[in-house]
Amino acid sequence: MHVRSKASKAVKQSYQYLTPEAPFRTADDGFQYRDLNKNGKLDIYEDSRRSPDERTEDLLSQMTLEEKTGCMFITMIGMGKDGNLMEKPTLSDPFSFALPPTSEMVLARRMNHFNIYTSMDPRLMALWYNRLQKLAERTRLGIPVTIASDPRNAYTRNFLAGAPAGSFSQWCEPIGLAAIGDTFLTWKHADIARQEYLAVGIRVALHPMADLATEPRWPRINGTFGEDAALASRMVFAYIKGFQGDSIGPWSVACMTKHFSGGGPQKEGLDPHFQFTKGQVYPGNNFRYHLIPFEAAFKAGTAEIMPYYGIPVGQTSEDVGMGFNKDIITGLLRNTYHFNGIVCTDWGLLTDSKAFGITILPTRAHGMMNKTVEERMLKVIEAGVDQFGGEAIPEVLAKLVKDGKISEARIDSSVRR
Repeated sequence: MHVRSKASKAVKQSYQYLTPEAPFRTADDGFQYRDLNKNGKLDIYEDSRRSPDERTEDLLSQMTLEEKTGCMFITMIGMGKDGNLMEKPTLSDPFSFALPPTSEMVLARRMNHFNIYTSMDPRLMALWYNRLQKLAERTRLGIPVTIASDPRNAYTRNFLAGAPAGSFSQWCEPIGLAAIGDTFLTWKHADIARQEYLAVGIRVALHPMADLATEPRWPRINGTFGEDAALASRMVFAYIKGFQGDSIGPWSVACMTKHFSGGGPQKEGLDPHFQFTKGQVYPGNNFRYHLIPFEAAFKAGTAEIMPYYGIPVGQTSEDVGMGFNKDIITGLLRNTYHFNGIVCTDWGLLTDSKAFGITILPTRAHGMMNKTVEERMLKVIEAGVDQFGGEAIPEVLAKLVKDGKISEARIDSSVRR
């Protein structure tokens, strides 16, 4: 009862940030638009006739620091009963006890990127999505929410790596698609999943996995396209094209390809989701072999990249996890491959996941375990990352800016992406 009471109080406190709904207006030239910031005039970012760059710069110029830092976090979000927003934890969804209320994240923390982990009737999911967007509409600038999803079209379920299929079509895992070896079938699978995602408001796919399964003891092989770099490259390319199309547009679902620079070669197969990991090793000096499928992802135009938790032992100037690793993110991804899209960490690099004050999953801050949350956050930003996965603490990032440890210009570069 204490947990629910605390959640109800947080919801009520969040309502102070509510603004009116965004009205439809007609400009002097007859153009109809949504007055998202409710100022009675057509702003550039509200004008769909303007270029994405123009709209981005105008919106960025109007955002407060807290609104900017809110954009740099994406975390899990659940659904309430009958398509309602999840405002308090429920026994039917134990994971809800580890999450803040939806209105607190959207209104008070200014967050607008979330990963939906549940599957319900498509009608209820669409209803929930519309209610969530209506809440976002009533923020100061009316910035819409972006919903992402882990894979949800398979028969298996691992809550750390995927979502239940529910009413979505069910297919074999990516390793099965690789075994079939038909790139058109892989494209078709992604295209069908794309249409299902769009029907319920999901606009970012937290996949594909471009990792190579070179360690047979690694427990995530089923999410990969196998150990052969050439085959995996063909499959990754077709998969991304099925979700995104030839270019990002209104009917695309953006792909967050993972886990750069390859998460397959885990020593003894021990995955870095857990504390017993022993790092990533490269017998035969095959570090670059694991990059080949990512090169196919870049060629396909992947919108986003997620680095893995693991430490690429002996491959960079310091042994820290890839999300903290400037040699991997800035040196290799940005400078060598010239990737200018969004880079988002894997989930939980900064804080432990807790429920009832009890740690249910420790942070995966490998190489940074003895550092504070602020030190870890600063390290991630310095590495060149844009977004923190599985975290909901934008106020900590805002304080680092106010304390002069991170420039607001650096924040702007990530928010702009």
